[in-house]
Amino acid sequence: MKSYPAIDVSGEPPDLILAAVDEFGPTAAEERGAVLRVFFVTSEARDAARATLAAQWNVNSVDVPDDDWARRSQENLTPVTVGRITILPDLPNRPDLSDRPDPPDLPDPPGPPDPPDPPAIVIRPSMGFGTGHHATTRLCLRALQAIEANGKTVLDIGTGSGVLAIAASRLGASRVVGIDSDPDALQSANENLALNPDAHRTTFELADLMAQPLSRADRVTANLTGSLLVRAASSLLDAVDSGGIVIVSGLLRHERDDVCRSFAPSSIVWEEEEDGWVGIAFRKL
Repeated sequence: MKSYPAIDVSGEPPDLILAAVDEFGPTAAEERGAVLRVFFVTSEARDAARATLAAQWNVNSVDVPDDDWARRSQENLTPVTVGRITILPDLPNRPDLSDRPDPPDLPDPPGPPDPPDPPAIVIRPSMGFGTGHHATTRLCLRALQAIEANGKTVLDIGTGSGVLAIAASRLGASRVVGIDSDPDALQSANENLALNPDAHRTTFELADLMAQPLSRADRVTANLTGSLLVRAASSLLDAVDSGGIVIVSGLLRHERDDVCRSFAPSSIVWEEEEDGWVGIAFRKL
């Protein structure tokens, strides 16, 4: 049976722990009372994170058996609505939104009609980050709607569950490519794509952001970590032409200025904060 390498850190604020381990590439986190369990792709990354944190905190290494971890830990997830996008967890108790009553008839507002809301996105809970329940995912979803993805090509870096790539396709993107360096994440993303056949303009590829040039797109989304965004800023900007937009999240409030400096001289065209996490859209000059 497969197991996932993780550390348990007790008695510290979760945001502080996540900021301390972000350079080691954590893939998911689970709050267990006063303990935060943080998962990693490899045992080597887990052990390096433990060695760093153990100097000041109470840290234990664990290997978590793959006994339907995602369904156990996320079985009570509820739908998440962000603007025009609703995300449904693919669980046995998933609500059927087709039974919702029609809204009351109201006079049409002046001006052109709003585009119809895209269908709900179904995401199967997994170790791949991104069910819509974390602030950083919601920030990226809001940015995709504020910046306008309709008719644009989109590149989603560190796609995880594929939720942002699928959302971009549902919002009218002409072509979407999601990349990730973790084969398990790509398997999860492709499984979610099969649950959302309307997102047929989406493909997923195995690629390492820091090891090879990125394909070009009109929009780039990168829900990573603050330190990785600083290191990868030039590569992310190289993936768009002048006027193209890079949407980033995964950074904490205290990392915001460092990230902004790394994307200079781009201009900020959108920015929001939620629960101490920040989302920013940079337009390449």
